[in-house]
Amino acid sequence: MLTEVRVPKHTIKGHPVRLECHYDMEGEALYSVKWYKDGSEFYRYVPRDVPPGTVFPQPGTMVDLQNSTSEQVVLDPIDLSSSGKYRCEVSAEAPSFQTVSDHGEMLVVVLPEEDPYINGARPRYQIGDTVSVNCTSGRSKPAVHLTWYINGEAADRSLVKRYEPIVSGPDKLETSILGLEFRVKQKHFKRGDMKLKCLATISTVYWKSNEESMEGEKVQKAPMLESRRATSDTRADRVQAAGGDALANKYSSGLSFTLGWLLAVLSASRLACSWLA
Repeated sequence: MLTEVRVPKHTIKGHPVRLECHYDMEGEALYSVKWYKDGSEFYRYVPRDVPPGTVFPQPGTMVDLQNSTSEQVVLDPIDLSSSGKYRCEVSAEAPSFQTVSDHGEMLVVVLPEEDPYINGARPRYQIGDTVSVNCTSGRSKPAVHLTWYINGEAADRSLVKRYEPIVSGPDKLETSILGLEFRVKQKHFKRGDMKLKCLATISTVYWKSNEESMEGEKVQKAPMLESRRATSDTRADRVQAAGGDALANKYSSGLSFTLGWLLAVLSASRLACSWLA
């Protein structure tokens, strides 16, 4: 007789929600449809009553009577107290008075007002540096589930640091924090960049992410060595050149002295010959 009961697993605080109860009477007359939250009746539909719908106030069950029927009940709005187990019960008229029921669990979600953010990241990293960052979500209920990605791939569990959610406020909303720490290797740079992404989710109702890109600093040692070698070569050339100049000057001075002495001897010989004559 009862074919399907639809109770959304997650709903957002402040939004309306529709609970559905579908049935097939198989030729029998419908006597009533009743809805219960955590065992307490909050809505009843009896076709022969005028009006057919009746509300029984319960915490978290603000029934929109105008839009509620034998196969659905609308709650608008919902709050945190609307979370719980919802059961639909369908009964047939006499003579069978057959009654069947089914249920579903609903959790009311408070979405974060802020997107997740990453703190502790530097704009540049070198191979061998240590990355130590945290991802923090906005306040929510339940706590946001955080996941780290390095260059699009989920980070290994050994690199992740988990913290207990921080509970605050009258609604006891929770702030999630997830750390990431690892030593930078060559494989972490893709085309010179390293991308870190934090994904925040709550079931299928919330999906936000934040990504930061860091540059890799490349230490070019070879050009530095070439530069030093070039400097050393230049200095050696200067020393060699200076030595060559000194040797040339010394040779030139010696030659000049020898030529001067020969000229003096020749002049003295000529003078002696003139005197004897």
